[in-house]
Order: sequence, then structure tokens, then C-alpha cells
Amino acid sequence: MKTVIVGAGALGSLFAYFLARSNKPVAILDKYPHEAEIINKNGLKVEGISGEHQLRVKASAEPGDLGEPDLVLVCVKSADTASAAQATLPILKPDTVVLTVQNGLGNVERIAEVVGVERAMGGTTAVGATLLAPGHIRHAGDGETIIGETSGEITNRAKAIRDHLESCGLKASITDNLESLVWSKLVINVGINALTALTRMKNGELVNYEGARTVLAAAVEEAVHVVKEKGIRLLYDNPVDKVESVCRATAGNISSMLQDVIRQRRTEVAYINGAIVREAKRLGLTAPINETLDRLVRTLEESYAKQIIK
Repeated sequence: MKTVIVGAGALGSLFAYFLARSNKPVAILDKYPHEAEIINKNGLKVEGISGEHQLRVKASAEPGDLGEPDLVLVCVKSADTASAAQATLPILKPDTVVLTVQNGLGNVERIAEVVGVERAMGGTTAVGATLLAPGHIRHAGDGETIIGETSGEITNRAKAIRDHLESCGLKASITDNLESLVWSKLVINVGINALTALTRMKNGELVNYEGARTVLAAAVEEAVHVVKEKGIRLLYDNPVDKVESVCRATAGNISSMLQDVIRQRRTEVAYINGAIVREAKRLGLTAPINETLDRLVRTLEESYAKQIIK
């Protein structure tokens, strides 16, 4: 199964590493030509819990250089989802699957609008990585990658992709309820990502401070209120306990949103906490904690050039 990974950030590079080390045909499509050039010149460098490795992986900013894949794995920021899907159109076969494992709400829908619902597939992943430099990542944590059809069917192509990922050493499974999966991951991100970005702490530190735990719980409870109003079933019984347990299980991780703030890049807060605010308003609810977190992180983004502490 030939795979093209869209995005050479922490997550995309980590998936490329797993595929390349298993001698699977894989290439990276990156919108930044200079980053693709670095990967082609130096290879993909990985350190962390899987050891130190340097692997050759083809990368390009031109889709036509990469051939026609069987699987496209979208690993860009949510704001770039539509443009990333658009970039893959010249290389898609009729049966190519375009799979998103991104954080945030609405990614599989945006992909389906561009490539067709028959090609789109969604999912989540709990693997963790930190981008140290272009083409250089730290593998920070293992976890399960769960995929699913928008229809809820357990299809042969979903089974083939699951088996493909497992053959590379990844933990993978299939869900028959993609909506519940995505919202369950969203609620976890709501409690962790913005708080780590604002406090500049690793995930595990959030549960060590009463103030952070209080805000975490309030943000999660607002999100759960929205989930209940929508009639969605979460994959765990006690959301606040679940989020705190994820903090502990990923204690050493630098969240993707904190990585963005450190590198002074646009975050995905609009698709995480901001998504809760939008859904709450649509349902006639309020979400003041999530709205505050959303506004504060957006302020960080807008004021990078004026911040005293870098």
C-alpha cells in the first residue's frame, strides 16, 4: 500500500518514520519546498522512545513528484485541511483513501467536500511526537490509532488500512462510530491543549496545580454539556477523570498547541475550544470557559511579535 503523508510536522513525520522503517512505500507532501529539501538531503531523523534513527524518505512540495498513492494520510493543521486535500487531487486514483487523524472538529467533512465522500475516512491517534527542526522529531509517546468510515460500516478497505498500520508496529483499530470517536478525542483536547499553550507546561504538570485542574474540569464540563445536547455518546464514563488520566499518561508530552506557540505558529484552538463555543451557541448554550481559552490563545498568536518572553 503506497502512502503519501500530507504535512511534515511532528505527527506526519512520525507516521512516515513508522512506514519507512518497515520498508513500506511512503512519501511526504509538504507545502514548504525548503523543508522538503532538508528531508531529501538529510533524511528523516527520529529520537526518543523508539531510539535514534535516520531514514531516507522522499519529500516534495509538488504532488506530481510523488506518484499515485493508495492512501493519503492528512497530518496538517486544521486550518490547512481544505487546501491540503485540494493539493492531493492531481495524484488521487478513484479508489485512493484520504484519511485524517488530525485534532479538532470538522476535518473529515472538509476533506469529503474536496475529494468526495467516497474517498474520505476519519480517525484519531494517540501517538505523540515533538518537532525539533524540519525533518527532525522526538518520538514522545505511543498510543492507538483508530480509524472509521463516515458511514459507520466496517469495510474491507478500513481493515486493509488497519492491517497496514499494524504491520508497521502501530497499534490500530476500527470504529463503527466515527462521530463518537472524534468528539471523545475533542473533549480530551479541550481540557489539555489550550491550557498547556497558555501555561507553557507539559501535559502532566496540569494536574499538579489546583488552578489548572479547576479550569481543565470547567472546560471539559462545558464540552460535555454540548455533547449531551447533541446526543453523542462519549467513549468513557467520567470525562474529567479521563482527561486527567491522559495528562498523567502523557506527562512528558509537549502538546501540539504548545509546540505551535513555542514556534510562534498558528494554533488549532479555533477547531478545539473554539469549536465548542460555536456548537454551544448553535444549541442555545454558553461556554464561557472555552470562549476565554479560545480568546487568550488567539491573543497569543496575534501578539507573537510583541511578546517579551520568547
